[in-house]
Amino acid sequence: MKQWLEVEVTEAPQQMKADSGTQLLPTGTGSVITRGSEQDDAFDLVLQVEAVSASFADTKESVHVLDDVTLSVGRGQFVTIIGPSGSGKSTLFHLIGGLMRPTSGDILINGISVVGQTGHVSYMPQQPALFPWRTIEDNVILAQELAGRSKKELRQEARQWLANVGLAGYERAYPHMLSGGMQQRAAFLRALLSPHELMLLDEPFSALDALTRSEMQHWLLEQWERHRRSVLFVTHSIEEALLLSDTIYVLSNRPAHVLERVQVPFARPRQQALTLDPAFAALKQQVAEMLRQQ
Repeated sequence: MKQWLEVEVTEAPQQMKADSGTQLLPTGTGSVITRGSEQDDAFDLVLQVEAVSASFADTKESVHVLDDVTLSVGRGQFVTIIGPSGSGKSTLFHLIGGLMRPTSGDILINGISVVGQTGHVSYMPQQPALFPWRTIEDNVILAQELAGRSKKELRQEARQWLANVGLAGYERAYPHMLSGGMQQRAAFLRALLSPHELMLLDEPFSALDALTRSEMQHWLLEQWERHRRSVLFVTHSIEEALLLSDTIYVLSNRPAHVLERVQVPFARPRQQALTLDPAFAALKQQVAEMLRQQ
């Protein structure tokens, strides 16, 4: 079944254009209709979550967390999941990462089923999770070091990367010596340097203050534009989701299912000023209304 999301705008902004896989259809009433549920054939799919359901046994009863969830991430796409608190977003990440097994359904990475298998994705949690006894450069190289590469060689590479993300001079500092935003940069770089194509970012900015969060959003946009890794991102912020994403999956309350697949129609590269655009505000309002109805 095709789903459609209608956004009322007073005028068509210059920044809005039809990206690959998005249809913007004028209706004669000043509205823009964005196709929401069809797969984007322009992308080679890295991740496919196919009709995944998950239930867990509680002390007294079975808890149904996810119900027939289907979503995908194309190579080089930035895809975001947004939904009410407790709707199972982090559970879905655990399933994709192979830490848990679904009750039913399948999870494929590059076309191969990886249900219950770890080691196929890079992961950045809500907290930086840097090891306090390792320097920043040694935290950044950890995944590659565990894969057997030379520590000396990795440190040389890490210093170049740390300079690229604004952490030059902090290579031999310890995590407690860095601000929250700087720690998040180091954690993101560790995920970026992982050999895996797909990055799972689980509310990485939720613990930051508003100003630092805005700065980190801008920084993440720059880094993603530069490297174009495939990203599946979880956030509670509608504005953050619209600013960063190509596609947004809106989840319902538990047991979570996909309410809508929203193609974000704003051209890249994007700047924070986009959040002031009337079309951005209209789409934000529509997504907020979906979540309020839950």
